[in-house]
Amino acid sequence: MPDLHPVSRALLSVSDKTGLVELGQALAAHGVELLSTGGTAKALRDAGLKVKDVSEVTGFPEMMDGRVKTLHPVVHGGLLALRDNDEHVAAMDKHDIGAIDLVVVNLYPFEETVAKGAEYAEVIENIDIGGPAMIRSAAKNHGFVNVIVDVEDYATVINELSENNGQTTYALRQRLAQTAYARTAAYDTAVSTWMAAQVGDTPRRRTVGGTLAQTLRYGENPHQQAAFYTDGSARPGVATATQHQGKELSYNNINDTDAAFELVSEFDPANGPACAIIKHANPCGVAQGTSMVDAYTRAFDCDRTSAFGGIIALNQTLDAETAEAISAIFTEVVIAPNATPEAMEIFGKKKNLRLLTTNGLADPAQAALSFRQVSGGYLVQDKDVGRITMDDLKVVTKRQPSDQELSDLMFAWTVAKHVKSNAIIYVKDGATVGVGAGQMSRVDSTRIAARKAQDMAEAMGLPAPLTQGSVVASDAFFPFADGLITAAEAGATALIQPGGSMRDDEVIAAADEAGLAMVFTGMRHFRH
Repeated sequence: MPDLHPVSRALLSVSDKTGLVELGQALAAHGVELLSTGGTAKALRDAGLKVKDVSEVTGFPEMMDGRVKTLHPVVHGGLLALRDNDEHVAAMDKHDIGAIDLVVVNLYPFEETVAKGAEYAEVIENIDIGGPAMIRSAAKNHGFVNVIVDVEDYATVINELSENNGQTTYALRQRLAQTAYARTAAYDTAVSTWMAAQVGDTPRRRTVGGTLAQTLRYGENPHQQAAFYTDGSARPGVATATQHQGKELSYNNINDTDAAFELVSEFDPANGPACAIIKHANPCGVAQGTSMVDAYTRAFDCDRTSAFGGIIALNQTLDAETAEAISAIFTEVVIAPNATPEAMEIFGKKKNLRLLTTNGLADPAQAALSFRQVSGGYLVQDKDVGRITMDDLKVVTKRQPSDQELSDLMFAWTVAKHVKSNAIIYVKDGATVGVGAGQMSRVDSTRIAARKAQDMAEAMGLPAPLTQGSVVASDAFFPFADGLITAAEAGATALIQPGGSMRDDEVIAAADEAGLAMVFTGMRHFRH
């Protein structure tokens, strides 16, 4: 097959008309014959371009509400014929099939139709059939045929035609084909994922699709290549945020920023300002406050050492006072729904600080799937959207928790969902005062969290650690009483845990002996 191949005939059929006229004009300037359908043909004609309807070429009208228009041998023969194969060329001559050298298709807006909450029948009508068929035919024959599925590639093709006197290179056609197959795969992924949700069963086959958002400098470590792909959802967060300043986000920045924003989104702004500080995907401080700067300060005071170089997420607008406080230490990323101009001006002096705004919080109750790769496959599960209310709590000890303890227990339980197992969280007055994460032993997490609180008390000149008079959340049940006893020794007065251990009676007895209040949730929050 030749490297350079001329483009003499193009078929354009797009739902997104962005850049269409400019592309059509560029093709016409090179003498390319334009074939088109429906609204695409009208848009090109309205711009003064000469266009031939596909129905004129096939001899069949568009029918069945447009479902059948390009599914015809004259179209697919023109796409699939090998130009250097005598039998193919003879067949084209015999059946009056003209070669098509370029296909421009960007498919019915299926994902957008689902996102707007359309009814089942409307979603079905937005499943493109002819488009993917043409894309796959053209991509298979990329030795001769160009296929464009993204508006972003219009300029590349136009430039190549100009540089090569109306011809394209094999390297370009090959790259376009790869993009085309990825697009149809992602499109079919969106359709099959939506269908799986409608059927309600675990599907036999599952696919994952995405669009490149950013090529990253490296992955978790400098020797690892990495990239960031988006799935097309409109969920507020790191994937949809606007970055106002600072260098590009790294792999670890994106991962940690996502963890921070998902955690802070648990706290409704109507209930007051909240702040979460994340380091290595774990919270090192979470707090609510009377103001945003108060929430930040209280979160920072949980573990000032770990907060250095961390990720900060806010549930309300970043204001100037909070920006000034954050600027006092090195911070990698700040993400918030919005930021005032004064706050942006303050952060503008910190060139390495990335500021992201999301124009909203993520819905912590929104159903979704989470994926994790393992050797030879991947695990798929529902996103942990489990939530409890006060009414779900079961008091299992002789002592009832006070109203303040109940409030702090619920706060601690909310944070526990976002801490790597084994997770232990000490909370006092709506702020974490000790976090133990990712330990193989639950009692070790209890000790580490208490030790961190003790270190912070010494650093801040406090007379006693803030774990005195605190409550404790455990993401899973206490298998033995030792973790509970350690928490009591650190000064905790109440605990929240799922319950369900064979030794629940032993743990409850230890709580009663220590004068603690304890509630069971009946739900655990493992996060591995």
